Amino acid sequence: MNHRSSFMKIAILAVFGVVAVMLVAAPAAPATGSVTKAKARLNAVEARLSAVSTQSEIAVEKYDQATSQLQTVQAQIDENQKQLETAQKNLAQASDQLIQRARDIYKSRDVGVMDVILKADNFDDLVMELDMMQRLGNSDVDTVHAIRAYKRDIKDRRIRLEADQTAAAKLVAERETQKNQLLTMQTDLQGLTGKIKKEIKKLKYQAKLRAQLALTGFSGVIPTVDPNSPGHPEIVAIAQQYLGVPYVWGGASPSGFDCSGLVMYCYAQIGIGMSHGATDQQRQSIPVPLSDLRPGDCVFFGNASFSHHVAISLGGATIIEAPYTGAVVRYGTWTGRDAWIGGRF
Repeated sequence: MNHRSSFMKIAILAVFGVVAVMLVAAPAAPATGSVTKAKARLNAVEARLSAVSTQSEIAVEKYDQATSQLQTVQAQIDENQKQLETAQKNLAQASDQLIQRARDIYKSRDVGVMDVILKADNFDDLVMELDMMQRLGNSDVDTVHAIRAYKRDIKDRRIRLEADQTAAAKLVAERETQKNQLLTMQTDLQGLTGKIKKEIKKLKYQAKLRAQLALTGFSGVIPTVDPNSPGHPEIVAIAQQYLGVPYVWGGASPSGFDCSGLVMYCYAQIGIGMSHGATDQQRQSIPVPLSDLRPGDCVFFGNASFSHHVAISLGGATIIEAPYTGAVVRYGTWTGRDAWIGGRF
């Protein structure tokens, strides 16, 4: 063995010795099982997610139907109320007319049976006049009776409709509870699916790295970041669409962004949800050194306990950021500033 070869081996072992010290100092990753077990768990979760998604669709449709039914009953109640008010007005009007006619007859006394008898030229005229008087009185009374019957029918219908409304409202509440429970379960399963996929990716990387490190005899803790991961370069193209959008404190839409709002909005478009806050986003991400930033990675400014700013890396030192009030979404660099870590999703 020549001296050059010996020197190279010593250098390699020294490098891995430094890596080992760094890894041992870092918190150990929890044991997550084999890739095969993780895949089996993923398949089970995805199957459950598929079933729950179907159940959620059914529950949402049933909730919509129940809501529609309640709206229909409410519309019927409103129409019934209008009919009842009309019947009450007609009843009052008919009753007033009948009372007024009785008063007029009583006061004038010019229309009576004796008057009819005395004025009749013959028996046929007498019968006809008496019959007309009887009809006139019966017509008014029949009108009042008819309106009263109509009013009773409307009231009875209102009672039935109110019972239908109570039942429909109860059904809506039940369907809403079922819908919300299933949607929550669906969201939880989607989150679990994403976690398991990340876990599988990490396990594969760890297995690959163990195989590489086994050649050197290294048996320390395996780092959790895959330096070969491409990250999400599509985030750069998405972020570039919003160059020039004004900075708005708390903003998270194309009408205005703050730093973490821009990152959250861009990542949401590829189906990755995150908190609205630089510190939370840093904690949710997989840490990467600034020297290993890929396009679409995040760059966090501040320190290990608090990140006060976040930007989107274009690779190297170039970033897209929503910097501060009065500025717009723009290109920048992180060099010479207090950037302390990168983050990958």
